[in-house]
Amino acid sequence: MAIIEIAGLHKTFNPGTPNEVCALRGTNLQIEKGDFVTIIGTNGSGKSTLLNAVAGAFLPDRGTIKIDGKDVTREKDFRRAKYISRVFQNPYMGTAPDMTIAENLLMAMQRGERRYAKMSLTRDRLKYFEGEVALLEMQLEKRLSNIIGTLSGGQRQALTLLMAVIKSPKVLLLDEHTAALDPKSAAQVVALTKRFIEKGRLTTLMVTHSMHQALELGSRTIMMHQGRIIDDIGQKEKRRLTVEDLLEKFSEVRKHEKLTDDIVEQLRREYL
Repeated sequence: MAIIEIAGLHKTFNPGTPNEVCALRGTNLQIEKGDFVTIIGTNGSGKSTLLNAVAGAFLPDRGTIKIDGKDVTREKDFRRAKYISRVFQNPYMGTAPDMTIAENLLMAMQRGERRYAKMSLTRDRLKYFEGEVALLEMQLEKRLSNIIGTLSGGQRQALTLLMAVIKSPKVLLLDEHTAALDPKSAAQVVALTKRFIEKGRLTTLMVTHSMHQALELGSRTIMMHQGRIIDDIGQKEKRRLTVEDLLEKFSEVRKHEKLTDDIVEQLRREYL
């Protein structure tokens, strides 16, 4: 069963101006329940725009988006928040820095509610949060009263990820969520990502600048270029591909679509 159905999606920013950008050009995509899809491509290929479209950050010019059979093309992002969670590249975007760890988790439990129920940090709820935070393996479970703004970027991103999955969303969107972290923290967050997605069988779209992540994680890898999906690689093919194989695929695009040597070199710098 398709959880995400995207058909004929077009989006041009700043049309008719010198800054016109055709970000999506007739994108078609179906994602089944439980699919974990990684997305790669050059800068400006439409990766983050595709995630923004699913999240409801803008209205597309043409095309439709369905989530679990419902047409949400014109539905506002705050209404989609009840079934879509997102983690951004910046670790400081997903949390309220002046609130405690426990208070942030409490807010996450209320995400998408039309009217916030009167919830408090009861003993049972704090015990539940302790157990969830312990899964991060960052020794934060006894520090729930700490202000979250005092934590490191890696700790905050791990907590943001936990907040995103704590209510088991229908769709999880990850927008280069390890790109701003040091290698050790990035590896921790990647491991947590894999664990949470597998445990919850979450339908996930993940934009990444790491071809290693693209191949090692998920059930499919989508390659984008100039607002189009140019390849959709299934799990069996992913298992036998290397990073060099992916770069070769972009080289083939270069031959057919005049992708310049500079862009291929950009891919090598970004992904190797």
